Amino acid sequence: METAVVIAGRAFVARDLGAGTSMTAEWLALIDAARRASALGLGDAVLLGDAAAVVAQANGRVRCPAAHAAHLADFLALRRAAGPLRVRYVKRSQNLAGIALAAAHAR
Repeated sequence: METAVVIAGRAFVARDLGAGTSMTAEWLALIDAARRASALGLGDAVLLGDAAAVVAQANGRVRCPAAHAAHLADFLALRRAAGPLRVRYVKRSQNLAGIALAAAHAR
């Protein structure tokens, strides 16, 4: 798996994260984004993602599958510690992190 987070135009790509599902990768990216926003002191940050299921789970709109309960718990702990972190859905074509990953694999 690999993930990408884009903050202020800078892409942070994590590779070789082991085997896993696309939903696991999306959760890992969201958690990484929350950690980076917190570390940079970005209060009231808006985290954008193109995985509608993960966005809905992170916002408490739908039940999180048991397989990802630990990811949700990690994210919620970061959200409590960092202050208000909003999570919003965007189309894949508007997601800079997805674009960064796609560009890394362009041939």
